[in-house]
Amino acid sequence: MKSILPVLTVIATIFAIWTVSVVPMNIHLAADLAQRQGATVTPDTPQARQEVGAVALALRNTEVWGMTYALDRPNLPSPHQVGAELYTSVFTVAPTSRRSLVYHAWVTLSATLLGFAIGSAAGILLAVGIVYNRAMDKSVMPWAIISQTIPILALAPMVIVILGSMGIQGLLPKSIISAYLSFFPVVVGMVKGLRSPDGMQLDLLRTYSASGAQGFWKLRLPSSMPYLFASLKIGISASLVGAIVGELPTGARAGFGARMLVGDQYGQPLVTWAALFGAAITAALLVAILSLIERGTLRRMGMGAAA
Repeated sequence: MKSILPVLTVIATIFAIWTVSVVPMNIHLAADLAQRQGATVTPDTPQARQEVGAVALALRNTEVWGMTYALDRPNLPSPHQVGAELYTSVFTVAPTSRRSLVYHAWVTLSATLLGFAIGSAAGILLAVGIVYNRAMDKSVMPWAIISQTIPILALAPMVIVILGSMGIQGLLPKSIISAYLSFFPVVVGMVKGLRSPDGMQLDLLRTYSASGAQGFWKLRLPSSMPYLFASLKIGISASLVGAIVGELPTGARAGFGARMLVGDQYGQPLVTWAALFGAAITAALLVAILSLIERGTLRRMGMGAAA
């Protein structure tokens, strides 16, 4: 309960700010709609209302506040509207339908998991090479850092076009973009973890005449587990973002990115927001699964307290 209460407090605060912000964000649209329905609005012309700030207009027309929470195409949907859209697209539509958020979640999730697997494997291998090879430490690590300065929105179309010219389409290009975002946290965390044993522990292994491989499997790798899992939780979230970004330049017909594009192109903000929350919930579930795996793994290794 001590850990849940602060989280619930933060969530409640965010939703309270969101709910209050709906009124000024949508007040101009609601005022126009109310006037068309015969209500008296101050000022009485759309042009005059555009010259009035959102907060001032809301204070002048308190009777219109209720309409700001029920617009079909609001600037900022209310929490209950997003919740209703999520419920409709998850529970009232067949999972195989293109209107189902479950279907789109699976499309994005498949690219996320493949990219996460590729990125994590590459990150772990690079980390081992960096720790055990001085040349890689001086050459690969700086390049790994520099690679993260390239904006993913600029890189994603290039990857899609290059692989498309080679006849590679579908899941793999999105997975490569996911791997690009996920490998760097794993590299950094794994390098930190492999270097975490102190000098006394390493000297003790030398006293026992342990080989380099024994030092890796018996000391360095177990010591790196807490760092690795922390990096994996960051990497899985980044991988999901990469999969979504990879769907945007391709005009994909399925996936969270595709749903966001549909919402933006056809003026359906509820669809966009439902996809955003669907992606956030998916990321939270993936991190929770990794946390459970971490807890079990560290407990079996005798590091339950660290979990």
